[in-house]
Parts: sequence; structure tokens; C-alpha cells
Amino acid sequence: MSNKVSIIIPTYNRAHLIGETLESVMRQTYHNWECIIVDDGSTDNTYQVVDSYVKKDGRFQYHKRPNTHNKGGNGARNYGFELSDGSYIKWFDSDDLMLPTCLQEQVDLIAQQQTDVCVCKLKRFSSEQKEGWGDYEIESSNLIADYLIGNISFYVCCPLWNRAFLKGKELFDEKVSTLDDWDFNLRMLYENPRISFLDKALILYRLHENSLVREIPRFNVKEIESEIYTRKKHLVLLKQMGLLKERKLLEKYLKKRYKYFTGEALLRSSAYGNHFYKALLISQIKLGDFFGLLQTTVGYFSYKLFKRGYVFFK
Repeated sequence: MSNKVSIIIPTYNRAHLIGETLESVMRQTYHNWECIIVDDGSTDNTYQVVDSYVKKDGRFQYHKRPNTHNKGGNGARNYGFELSDGSYIKWFDSDDLMLPTCLQEQVDLIAQQQTDVCVCKLKRFSSEQKEGWGDYEIESSNLIADYLIGNISFYVCCPLWNRAFLKGKELFDEKVSTLDDWDFNLRMLYENPRISFLDKALILYRLHENSLVREIPRFNVKEIESEIYTRKKHLVLLKQMGLLKERKLLEKYLKKRYKYFTGEALLRSSAYGNHFYKALLISQIKLGDFFGLLQTTVGYFSYKLFKRGYVFFK
């Protein structure tokens, strides 16, 4: 008999979208799966939508995130893992879609190559534009370094994990909201898994107005702070592992992010401008970037006084 796949889906107020996601699960050509939906406190009719699928197919389960886990998708994912019993784990989101052969192709490749994880590609789509477009590079000869700075990218939905590899590891950081994919996947990569890469888009990743990925460009400070916390956490982890070249790459990348946030704060006349400006200065001093520090200082005060100098933050 084939090994079971546990599909774990956190959800929050996705009544208008989750039905389409669950339909894509039902259409899988690989049949030995369980789908654990963990509700993070929805106030719409998400329960009624999911319950209709639970009644239709016993492989679906509906659960509410208990207070023993923090509010947010990561708490729901961790709880879902505790409930699961599949040999393979597929983290998934309640607004994305699996193409019909997704599970079958990933399970087959893991079995053939005897690996810990299979990573596939995805394409983006919107409710208005159903045809997927674009994909990301997922493979590299310097995987950790390139993943750190975004030269390659795969979201949390792209890998299919062998449960045996995940067992006993710290899974999702429940303090993280933005960059939860980046944080989890990197920490798993630090453990040196055997990886199968599938150069094929088997997932459709939905972009819509309420996507968390849009919150950073909207200058949502809570999500910006989550990003900074997560990247700084990995500076510590990289140092502990002795990956000093990779750490330097991330330091430089974080400096660019501080620069971007400072410029955006100036444009928006945000009270957080001074906060990000100071963080940028500290980052430049640590990296010995004194010319950049001079440019930052001139640009910051020029914009404050004369509304000019934003060019230094591009």
C-alpha cells in the first residue's frame, strides 16, 4: 500500500477561497492522503465550507487551533503536525491550488531517489487571471547562500517532506508571520537534507489583495518588524554554525532592507523613519561602509529639511 501524505492547511477567514483549494486536493491522482485544516479563529463561514468537505470525504479533518499554540499560521501548522500521522508532510495554504499530479509526482521522486524532501516549482495566479505565470529558480550549487538573499526561492507549499526527517526538529517559529517560509525552509536546509528537485510547476500560488506578501510594500510596520526579527535570528544561527561567508551575505542584504525601509518611511512621513535610519547606520558601521553611512546621513537630513535626497535610498 502507498504511504500516506498529510496535507496541513492553516486557515483564517478564507470561506470565499478555501473550497477551491480543497477541490484541488480532491482531484489528486494520489489517493492516500489526509487533509488537516486548522482554523486560526475565523469569523466568517469558513467552518461551514470546510464542514461540507468533511462530510463529503472522510480524508478531510477540521480542527480549531488551541490556545497552547500562538495565533497565526505557524501555530496552526505546528498543531496540524501534531495531529498528523502521514509518512510525508505537505504544508499548504488555504488559497493556493495543487495541480492533479502534484502529490503523485513528488512521492514518486522521493521514493526513486531515496531523499528527505522533494521540491517542485510553482506558478502565480489571481482570481481574475486563472492561467499561471512566472516561476522561480529552486536549485543552486550554493543553496543556502542563494536562498538567503533570494537568488532562488520556494515557498512552504513547494516541498514534500519525509516525516522521518522532520521528526524531533523545531518546526515553525510561532513569533514569525512574514518570512515564515524563508525561516522554516532555511532552518531545514541547515540540517543538510537529501533533496530531489522537480523542475516542474505543480502548484498555483494565488495573489490577491489580502495576501500577506503585499503587507511589506504597504509599509505594515508589524510585518516589517517580523521580517527584521527573522533575518537577525538567522545572523545568529549562521554564526553558530560557522557559516561566516553566508552570514556576511545576509548582513549586506539586511543593510539593503534597512535602506529601503528608511526611504519608504521618509516618503510616507512615518514616525518610524528615525527608527529605521538608526538601524541602517548601525548596519553600515558594522560592515565598515562609511561612504554609505555618509550618503545615508546626507540623504536623510536633506529629505527631512528640503524633501530632497531620496535618491540615496533607492
